[in-house]
Amino acid sequence: MNLCATLDSQIFSLMAKIVILGAGISGHVAASHLRRKLKKEHEVVVVSPNSNYQWIPSNIWVGVGRMKSKEILFPLAPLYKKKGIGYKQAKVTTFYPEGDSETDKPFVLAQYVSPEKKGETEKITYDYLINATGPKLNFEATEGLKPGTYKTYSVCTYTHADHAWEGLRALIEEMKKGKKAKIVIGTGHAKATCQGAAFEYILNVEQELRRHKVRDMAEITWISNEYELGDFGMDGMLLSYGSNIMKSHEMIEMVFEDRNINWILGAGVNKIEDGRAHYETLEGEHKTIDYDFAMLIPSFSGHGFKAFDKNNQDITDKLFKGFMIVDADYTPKPYEEWTVQDWPETYQNPSYKNIFAPGIAFAPPHSISRPRKSPNGTEIFPAPPRTGMPSGITAKLVADNIIESIKNNKESLHHKGSMGNMGAACIASAGFGMTQGSGVSITTFPIVPDYKKYPDTQGRKLGKTFGEIGLAGHWLKLMLHHAFMYKAKMKPFWWLIPE
Repeated sequence: MNLCATLDSQIFSLMAKIVILGAGISGHVAASHLRRKLKKEHEVVVVSPNSNYQWIPSNIWVGVGRMKSKEILFPLAPLYKKKGIGYKQAKVTTFYPEGDSETDKPFVLAQYVSPEKKGETEKITYDYLINATGPKLNFEATEGLKPGTYKTYSVCTYTHADHAWEGLRALIEEMKKGKKAKIVIGTGHAKATCQGAAFEYILNVEQELRRHKVRDMAEITWISNEYELGDFGMDGMLLSYGSNIMKSHEMIEMVFEDRNINWILGAGVNKIEDGRAHYETLEGEHKTIDYDFAMLIPSFSGHGFKAFDKNNQDITDKLFKGFMIVDADYTPKPYEEWTVQDWPETYQNPSYKNIFAPGIAFAPPHSISRPRKSPNGTEIFPAPPRTGMPSGITAKLVADNIIESIKNNKESLHHKGSMGNMGAACIASAGFGMTQGSGVSITTFPIVPDYKKYPDTQGRKLGKTFGEIGLAGHWLKLMLHHAFMYKAKMKPFWWLIPE
């Protein structure tokens, strides 16, 4: 049997079925564009255990009580029904990219989590598969790190953010009664990423304490696996700052010093007890820090999917390397030999050409920040960030390639986008409203530094890599919240809003 020919005939059929796993930024963007651009005879189906869409960047405001979680989410089922997108509230467990002895078409095995079908399983066949499952929030990788226990919290989901505000609000009330408090915010694992979210949260917490007139009662500490402030998993940046040029760590130091925020760097948190975090330093020392409230970002991992071929042989290593394998160069090599060309452009799995993994679902070829180890052999450095903007961009290009492949009746991969030629913005807004607040904006281009193209500016282009501080950044953050909620709800002309 010619498997490739069989797959081709399935893929380039007159009626294509595209299945998207996940309804976060990547999955939702892909589904939206596919449905808008493809004729109705083509089927677009979203499979996700979540019943709601959430605009994750605004979790920060939920976590300080400045927004309600209902303002950053909406139910998926009514919207998808209205737009002609199939929706299954289920969790995928296993991939069968060749089908099995009973099913010729490739499929994923999913288990329903919706109340009416809970526990039921289904083989969901596809012609194209977009894996947009994002990361598993791997709290278990750090002993004792569980949101809502031991005075530790998270803002990774809206439910976590709601709970974080409950904890912070209770502490503020105690502080109003005279309690001195210690607050710790940062990363909760030696390889955690998403420093940008933690950075924004610490600024908002500090601002909220000022608003409640208890700032003088709190000692606030940033703890991170970064070697320097402002690394953000991108090895730091050389920034344009007004008419000056400065390093990102200098800018963040300035921000923290202005707000009297302490910092601990090169710290791999490895154990949480009630009100105490244990961590190892890059120098190999084992230390602790006490706290009354902590928000620590967990490490991210793949979801532990399994994959089998038609003969039920395990082929997980063809699809997954923790996250999904795509068109990246995964050849092990020293840090000095890493290049921007190692990073994927189409997010297509090399073994099964009808499977794609945009956003956070793909396996990065290596870190962006320089890898570092303590004398004890513990790796302490950030994993690569893959945030909202790149997630949306990569999801759209995957959708566009699938659309063109269907329309042309042959594989088309004209749309490409590497994190080595893609920019990203981190807008850390402190405060809320139109007249109150301040934004710390950092824009970088490219995300993965290109040292050959920009040898004199640390691999990035000045002018496109810049930092700003002020109310304007705060306004931009607020504007983006409303714009992207409008876009996510697929309201009139939503597609005109860029990713």
